[in-house]
Amino acid sequence: MDGLSTAILIIALFIIMTGMGLSLTINDFKRVLKFPLAVFAGFLNQIILLPIIAYVLVNLLEVSPNIAVGIMILSACPGGPTSNLLTLLAKGDTALSVTLTAVNSLITIITIPLIVSFGLAEFMGGDATMVDAPIGNIAGSLVVVIAIPLLIGMAVKKYSNNFALKMEKPVRIASAIVLVLVIIGITIKEKDNLVAYFESALIIALSLNIATMLVGFITAKIMGLSFRQALTICIESGNQNGTLAIHVAVVSLGRSDLAIAAAVYSLIMYGTALIPIGIGNKQNVRAESIS
Repeated sequence: MDGLSTAILIIALFIIMTGMGLSLTINDFKRVLKFPLAVFAGFLNQIILLPIIAYVLVNLLEVSPNIAVGIMILSACPGGPTSNLLTLLAKGDTALSVTLTAVNSLITIITIPLIVSFGLAEFMGGDATMVDAPIGNIAGSLVVVIAIPLLIGMAVKKYSNNFALKMEKPVRIASAIVLVLVIIGITIKEKDNLVAYFESALIIALSLNIATMLVGFITAKIMGLSFRQALTICIESGNQNGTLAIHVAVVSLGRSDLAIAAAVYSLIMYGTALIPIGIGNKQNVRAESIS
């Protein structure tokens, strides 16, 4: 992408993360102390198990190096801003979803550079310029597009709550529009290789999405969490911040081809999210009929 497109992507992600901050308060972070097991289950699945599952699938399916690295970048990213809305639609634990999105977004400022560096060394070992990607620069870029806008959004909510409430829906809609425009931009940039890339990324993106949702739900139930909490962790594990993954690929690494996996995954995850949403609503109707 050219300089203008890169600048637009940075600004767009900054706005999206500010919008996420508009829905957050300090209590969302304090909730970690109130429900440590549920938050730990979310952390375990999204920060630790998701990259491991991605690595295993990449090796099993033997995808091309650029798709492999793209999948590792995606797996390192936190839950997307829309995960809270999807959890609400599924009758899950929305408060837990908000907490996990907020906490994991900050944690990934540290973990994304490490996982991306590992992915580059593992799958692009022959490309010294890629392997030597500056971890510090990636971390610094993430602070700019994650931590700072989150804090700005939270400050606006604290000191102007009415404005924050009015802006939540428009920003959420804008976030979806921005993601679509970014995907279109990448499609145009990689049009010559698009079919091959899409075919290569489709199966592994779908496999990763389904596997992480299943593992998220199962591990949550094994840990004794409620159905609503397990459903929430299922959605959080499968709904990744695709815009952030694209930012890392395009802005930090300067490779739009590494963003193809995130673009494909971002299209898939909304379709598969209908499954937990349907299950959650069915369970809710059943519970209401019993009561």
